[in-house]
Amino acid sequence: MDLSQLEVFGVVAEELHFGRAAERLHLAQPHLSRTIRALEADLGTPLFDRTTRRVELTPAGQALLEPAAAILRTGEQARADVAAARRGDTGHVRFSFAGPSSQVMVGRLARKVRERYHRIDLAFRPGRYGPVVVRELLEHTTDLGIARFEQAPPGVDSRAVARERGVLAVPSDHPVASAASVSFAELRGEPFITLPEAFGSAVRAMFVSGCYAAGFAPEIVQTAPDSWTCVALVAAGVGLHFTTDSAVRQMTLDGVRIVPLAEEIPPVFSYLLWRAGDQDPALAHVLGISQQVLPTVV
Repeated sequence: MDLSQLEVFGVVAEELHFGRAAERLHLAQPHLSRTIRALEADLGTPLFDRTTRRVELTPAGQALLEPAAAILRTGEQARADVAAARRGDTGHVRFSFAGPSSQVMVGRLARKVRERYHRIDLAFRPGRYGPVVVRELLEHTTDLGIARFEQAPPGVDSRAVARERGVLAVPSDHPVASAASVSFAELRGEPFITLPEAFGSAVRAMFVSGCYAAGFAPEIVQTAPDSWTCVALVAAGVGLHFTTDSAVRQMTLDGVRIVPLAEEIPPVFSYLLWRAGDQDPALAHVLGISQQVLPTVV
């Protein structure tokens, strides 16, 4: 029993006339009759009572009507789903990013993708920092990412979508909380909260480099898995936290003040990253939309 046989059966059942059914299906009547006989042989029972004057469904034919229609609907849906996947109108795109500094960009892109391609599923994977995102792309465990680097990373395709600057989060009662700016040299001996070194955060690396350039190694008293937790620990008076202006714009800052750095430190860029040569049509649609909602910055 195959779909073509069920399609022929359905039309004959509607017409109850082999000639009209053959004409409707653009088939020779002998071919249509052979198709019905083959289906009956497969099922082991007659589906139609046929005489020279009339054609009627047998009880077995009546029983096949709804299952046959359901199977044909499933087949049509399968063909439509395959065609949609080929066009990229449906699909599954895994999207890795770090934390609060990426959320606005992720949200804007996700909303526009939902508006235009509601059958593309964006599977969000937060808590991924620069080197992790690149590795996941190369290992084919993610498809798209936003991560921070001082310059575009090798091995993947990318474009810069945000330019960010480093700032210092301090408790609101800290001596530098009301300062117009603070230099790295003034931070010698202060306790700091950072992301774990193993995360490979470009912002953490920029902070450590700034401290070394000022002639000291930072005193890291606590690590935390994300910027929200780091800033909460700042509010609790555990230490100071170096982050980006885009990250703190997404946070509640009760008990925290943001102080600019006095030094002219290089900016850090948020890059949209994807695997070079990826042919997934759903990803291609998402990347096309990203050109509008996340334009390239220089």
